[in-house]
Amino acid sequence: MVSKDQAIGGAILLVCVVVAVLYLVALFGYEQLIKPWLNIGSGASVQFWLIAVPVFVAFIAILFIGAWIGWTMATTPPPKPIEEITSEIEEKKEEPKVEEPAPATEAAATEEKPAAKKKK
Repeated sequence: MVSKDQAIGGAILLVCVVVAVLYLVALFGYEQLIKPWLNIGSGASVQFWLIAVPVFVAFIAILFIGAWIGWTMATTPPPKPIEEITSEIEEKKEEPKVEEPAPATEAAATEEKPAAKKKK
């Protein structure tokens, strides 16, 4: 049994193949196959629109992607200069690591309480 992703992939493959075949038939076989059943214009006119519409859609998609890249570049703050980043890294290397003895004081306080109870 196929998974859900494989079924969706198969459906996408099938739809793309059917659309490609129909596009090729409409582009190259309009006069012989489609015009007798559905006369929507001359062969040259139909072929023009079959090419013009996908080119228009692709052109608009490319312009949209370019606009999106421009918008992203215009609204993103500039990064720090590389010199500033390297100086911060060097400063972190030069600073000595200091360990805080905070857990030791808590342990000492808990050890004194049972000893105090024993004295009473």
